[in-house]
Amino acid sequence: MGYQEKKQIVLDELEKSLGAVKEEEVEQFVDMICDAQQVFVVGVGRVLLMLQAFAKRLNHLGIKANYVGAIDEPAITEHDVLVVGSGSGESVVPLEIMKIAKKYNAKIVHIGSNEHSSMKEYEDLFVRIPCSTKLGLEDEVKSEQVMSSLFEQSLLLLEDSVVSMIVEKKQIEDVHALWKMHANLE
Repeated sequence: MGYQEKKQIVLDELEKSLGAVKEEEVEQFVDMICDAQQVFVVGVGRVLLMLQAFAKRLNHLGIKANYVGAIDEPAITEHDVLVVGSGSGESVVPLEIMKIAKKYNAKIVHIGSNEHSSMKEYEDLFVRIPCSTKLGLEDEVKSEQVMSSLFEQSLLLLEDSVVSMIVEKKQIEDVHALWKMHANLE
């Protein structure tokens, strides 16, 4: 199979996974980000990379965002939001971080596939992207891609959609000027 066929598989799978995300969950996620003093993100492996890209985008919009474990990470408070990415909802490190954040009364958003995971009791909001996980749940979008690529791609595109919604909600007019200012490109 060539590039065109592989590309179509990726796009079709993304349409299915992102098409199944509930609008009201995403809108609540946007509200939580906009109301937070700080946003923290945590995940493992490639999921963490997608979340770090989201944190960077938020910083470019003037929203203070950090990833858990950064050398300059500030303390989390009850005014903050922790965004956890875990398809299965069973990733040990993010689960433990959720428990700590909950002790400090931070709001917690879990983006994943398994709505009945160990993370459920700590979530304030669950945004479901029903992609294939290691659990093989019946209603997951099955993927022909390697590993958990579909979840990671869907996570990044969901986050980019959220960023666009934040720009609109906050009525940010010159996103490019903000980006240049925060990226020291001027």
